[in-house]
Amino acid sequence: MADNFADIYARLRMIMIEAAPAMTINRDEPGTLELRTSNIDPKTKQPGWFGTVTSKKSYVAFHLMPLYSAPELAKDISPALAKRKQGKTCFNFTKADDVLFDELSALARRCAES
Repeated sequence: MADNFADIYARLRMIMIEAAPAMTINRDEPGTLELRTSNIDPKTKQPGWFGTVTSKKSYVAFHLMPLYSAPELAKDISPALAKRKQGKTCFNFTKADDVLFDELSALARRCAES
């Protein structure tokens, strides 16, 4: 994991874990956190995905899988957070931003409650 992304990863990891305490940690190792739901996916017969935090070469990715099936959960995000959104479920960060991290935390909690 790139040194400059270590703090971003650590903060986003904590946001994910604190927002979704009912989720199961499937994988937790340096640079990768995967959380699963208790719902069984009918196709895979495995617990469904809730979210991931992954340190990549040029950014840290924060995925919230509930946004795939319920995009309305993110309808009110700020333009600044929307700029970080890639695809339907992913937010990419190259630097820490307290305001965006607070907003992302609230979004992750909404996703966990849905």
